[in-house]
Amino acid sequence: MKLLCHFGRRTSFSLRAFVTAAIATFLWTGFSGGIAGAQDEPQFTTRFRLEDCRFKTIGANPYFILKPGYRLVLEGEEDGEEIRVVKTVLSKTQNIFVPGIGRVVTRVVEEREYVDGELIEVSKNFFAICDKTNDVYYFGEDVDIFLEDGTISHDGAWRAGVDGALPGIVMPGTFLLGARYFQEQAPGVAMDQAEHVEMELQVITEAGTFEDCVRVIETTPLEPGTESEKIYCPGVGQVVDNVVRLVEYGFDD
Repeated sequence: MKLLCHFGRRTSFSLRAFVTAAIATFLWTGFSGGIAGAQDEPQFTTRFRLEDCRFKTIGANPYFILKPGYRLVLEGEEDGEEIRVVKTVLSKTQNIFVPGIGRVVTRVVEEREYVDGELIEVSKNFFAICDKTNDVYYFGEDVDIFLEDGTISHDGAWRAGVDGALPGIVMPGTFLLGARYFQEQAPGVAMDQAEHVEMELQVITEAGTFEDCVRVIETTPLEPGTESEKIYCPGVGQVVDNVVRLVEYGFDD
């Protein structure tokens, strides 16, 4: 996962949003150890009750589909270049060993990024679903970045259980406005964190018009001031990833 663009924050101020945010703060800070920081903002959750989960490699929650063959294609333009991102849930699995938990079998989701038709990056991401909460956990990724000099960089690769890295959540089973949590916990390598900032959105894309979508802002302490926008829609998954928007989705034939 990576942060590419800067986006301003917007907040929904409806009564429903206020109540939802209050509930989110109560629930999520119960895991993270309380509230701290400027203006009493809640911390980003770092501790999750993994020991309560039985993990599965196939399933879905409202905003994240983890079923082999499911694919999302997003396209857009940045700085005059055409960007294409293809995300595919593979039939492959990967064993991850997490201290205190043991072996977790994860599903591999491949992401390919093209710039002006040229493949520039392939990442294989490792996810599993907690059967108790329907949260989708993120256990790491392998990364190949194809550089102009012909070499391959693995910058950003990490794996839970290696060098102190721990799993994070990529998408909770229940979307609570105001929730804050770490998606990646690999110190010095990958530390993306997410905040739920908006609900009940309508999103129009080339692939269709979607209702009841949610907006997430991602940041990282490794790159202060950088923000990334993601929008997810029920039964579909991610429809906006920074400058790219959904153009195709569904299962491979």
